[in-house]
Amino acid sequence: MALKLLVLPGDGIGPEIVRTAETALSALDARFGLGIELARRDIGFDALAKDGITWNAATEDACRAADGVIMGPTDTAAYPPPEEGGVGPSASARKNLDLFANIRPSRSAPGAPALKPGVDLVIVRENTEGFYADRNMALGHGEFMPTTDMALAVRRVTRQASARIAHVAFEMASRRRKRVTVVHKANVLKMTCGLFLETAEDVGKAYPDVEVDECHVDAMASDLVRKPESFDIVLCSNMYGDILSNLAAEVTGGLGLAGSLNRGDDVSLAQAAHGSAPDIAGRGVANPGSILRSTAMLLADLGARRSDNALAAAAAALDQGLDAMLADAKTRTADLGGALATAAFGDALAERLAAGDAG
Repeated sequence: MALKLLVLPGDGIGPEIVRTAETALSALDARFGLGIELARRDIGFDALAKDGITWNAATEDACRAADGVIMGPTDTAAYPPPEEGGVGPSASARKNLDLFANIRPSRSAPGAPALKPGVDLVIVRENTEGFYADRNMALGHGEFMPTTDMALAVRRVTRQASARIAHVAFEMASRRRKRVTVVHKANVLKMTCGLFLETAEDVGKAYPDVEVDECHVDAMASDLVRKPESFDIVLCSNMYGDILSNLAAEVTGGLGLAGSLNRGDDVSLAQAAHGSAPDIAGRGVANPGSILRSTAMLLADLGARRSDNALAAAAAALDQGLDAMLADAKTRTADLGGALATAAFGDALAERLAAGDAG
C-alpha cells in the first residue's frame, strides 16, 4: 500500500531542514519497502508570493487527502495581516483539520546538551481551544477591546475537548510507565481549569492501571526544572502545554532537538517544534533534529493507525539513528560542537539508515 506524505517546507530554515527529512525517508523507504509517495505544496512566504495567501483551502484539502503531513517552521510574526494574506499555517491547520492533540516528548538523548539525564516524559497538550483567540469562537475573535485602554480575552474549555485529549494521554500512559499528571490552576480558575481537571479524572477511571495525580501549573514549571525525571505523561490544556513543552524541551537539550506531532482522528502532522530562524536561513547551519524527530513520530503514529510493523520499524530506526548521530561528536551539527552542515548531517544519517546502522 502506498504511503502518501505531503511536505510543506515553510519559511526560513524550513526548506533546509525538511530536505533532511525527505532524504531520511528515501533511505527508510528503500530499506523497509514503505511505498512512500511525496507531494509538496508551498506555504508561508512562498505561497504568499505565488497565491497571495500563506495558507489556503486547497492546502487543507491536500492535508486531508494525504496519509501524513510534514510541516517546516513558518515565520508567522513577519506575515502581513490576515486580510492581506498573512494567515498562520500552524494555527489554521490545528483548528481547521481538528488536530486536537499536540504530542511533545522530551527525552535526554545521548550527546544532547540535557540539563538532567534520565528524563523521558511526554507533554500531551489540548490543541483546539483554551486562551488561543483564533480557536475559541464560532464567530468573531476571542480577544477584543471595549476601549482603547482595555483588552479582554475569552478562554474556552469544553468537556468534550478535555475528554478526548485525556483519552490520548491515558492511552499513551498505559503503554509507558502508567502515570498521568494533570496540570491545572483550578484553585484560581475554578470553572475552566476545574472542568479540565474534573474531566481528566473522570476519564482516568476507565484506566485503573494508570496512576493519576495533579499539579498546579506554577508548581509544574518548578518541578520540570527540579525533578523532570519523575514524570511520565503530563496532560495540559492549550496554553499551559505550549509553555511547559518548551521548558521541558530546554531541559532535555533544546527546541532544536524536540519532536512535535499534531494529530486528530483523521490527519497526523509532524512539525518542527521551533521557529523559522530567518537570521540563519540559507547558511546550512541549522540543526534538523526537531523535524527528524517529528518525522519519526509521524511514522510511528501511521504505523499504529495501520497496524503496520514496517512503519513502526522505520520510525524506531530513524529515532535510533538520530540518537547515534548525536552521540558521536564527529556527526553533530555546529550548534552541538560538531562540524556537519545541515545537508551533510542529513546525508550521513541517510547513509546510516540505509546500512541499518543504529550505533
